[in-house]
Amino acid sequence: MAPQPRVPCTCAAALYARQPRKGRPLTVHHLDQLLLVCSLVLLVAVAAVRISSRSGLPSLLVYLGIGVAMGQDGVGDIHFDNAELTQVIGYAALVVILAEGGLGTKWKEVGPVLSSAATLALAGVAVSVGVTAAGAHYLVGLDWRQALIIGAVVSSTDAAAVFSVLRRIPLPARVTGTLEAESGFNDAPVVILVVAFSTAGPVEHWYMLVGEIALELAIGAAMGIAVGWLGSWGMRHVALPASGLYPIAVMAIAVTAYAAGALAHGSGFLAVYLASMVLGNAKLPHWPATRGFAEGLGWIAQIGMFVLLGLLVTPHELGDDVWPALLIGLVLTMVARPLSVVVSLTPFRVPWQEQTLMSWAGLRGAVPIILATIPMVNGVEGSRRIFNIVFVLVVVYTLVQGPTLPWLARKLRLGEGPEAADLGIESAPLERLRGHLLSVAIPEESKMHGVEVNELRLPAGAAVTLVVRDGKSFVPLPSTVLRRGDELLVVATDPVRDAAEQRLRAVGHGGKLAGWLGTDTTGAGR
Repeated sequence: MAPQPRVPCTCAAALYARQPRKGRPLTVHHLDQLLLVCSLVLLVAVAAVRISSRSGLPSLLVYLGIGVAMGQDGVGDIHFDNAELTQVIGYAALVVILAEGGLGTKWKEVGPVLSSAATLALAGVAVSVGVTAAGAHYLVGLDWRQALIIGAVVSSTDAAAVFSVLRRIPLPARVTGTLEAESGFNDAPVVILVVAFSTAGPVEHWYMLVGEIALELAIGAAMGIAVGWLGSWGMRHVALPASGLYPIAVMAIAVTAYAAGALAHGSGFLAVYLASMVLGNAKLPHWPATRGFAEGLGWIAQIGMFVLLGLLVTPHELGDDVWPALLIGLVLTMVARPLSVVVSLTPFRVPWQEQTLMSWAGLRGAVPIILATIPMVNGVEGSRRIFNIVFVLVVVYTLVQGPTLPWLARKLRLGEGPEAADLGIESAPLERLRGHLLSVAIPEESKMHGVEVNELRLPAGAAVTLVVRDGKSFVPLPSTVLRRGDELLVVATDPVRDAAEQRLRAVGHGGKLAGWLGTDTTGAGR
């Protein structure tokens, strides 16, 4: 795994690359210019999210467009061709993106489909690499090494691109769980394959490569689970003096998992995803604040990474690579991806409607373009063409697949029947009082609406002490009826803290009769 040296921000790296290094140190004046440009880019990117959400397009296309506009063929005229720096920053950004994705992964959705998602991320990747490489070789005329590199590069799906389109449609938990887990798992084997194919010399024994992949995945999984479990145990038993320290500590633990996994010659990407998943399902203190902090870092990482990738591409060089990209993308989208889904999911008896949606939902985003820099750094012949083909493929097929995903979900009748929304619960430890203050937000679709306070049946040692409704707070009576949009303050002692949160989540999903009618009372996940 490539080392992660300290690097400047994306805009700074790109703009400073224009200045001759010798005799031109970075001054405070340069810093002022860089901060102005970076802040303006961030503001434009944030505003662009609204446009992309209305159009149904993943925001990555807007960010790539910003980078292209700033590049040497655009209005910014910034000449940037440092593939190695792009790869380093891209790896760092992927660590943050995977950490944010893992923190938001609900075990109740991923757990039941873990085996099928893992099969799709491993066997599915193998099928996709082979079919796509064959298409690149026989249809486009690339040699086998270049064809295998492209096949491996484009075989990784992008969770951010998929869920930025699908989050508006409530889908069955099996679909969202499989897609989410696949996108978190398949980065690791794909990175190993791309590095192996980009290394000088042929891969003589395929079974040695398979064994190396299995070993690195095992080391990464073990390291990620161990770091995540130790980190969650520490976060739950050590009360920090300020709430703002909890999000920082959680992200530091996630990055530690990546670094430890990579230094142990395992898959750091798998380690950070699993560690973040463990942390995200551990009911940590100040969880909503932590989740918001991680989401903000994830957005910054995506913006910076895509803008830098847009700077790296040279638009006037793409003309000769458009048709090869379209042909390879057609093979990937219409043959390789559907075949990988069928081979991986048919043994698990997944309905054909769900297989169809997951076949079309294999959006490519940040990971393929970042991985396309690996052969450039290693000096592989034709690596610049590989990068251009991957860039065009990602842009064109995201434009085609992104807007049509919601339509396809509705046609397959997979976007109907929304589930009850989960409660937003934030826990603040009261160390000296040996208790916890739970802040509970009741969302629109929660079945807690219409439930009286005494019907919550909280365990002894927990009580609703305050209700905030329409901006006004009051102390509730046992007969007070809760409404959607209410915020509750629940005080719970240490021994019943978990039981109180589990009961609140159960009522949120099953109503006041949760437990008596067989509704899950274990919390229904996060």
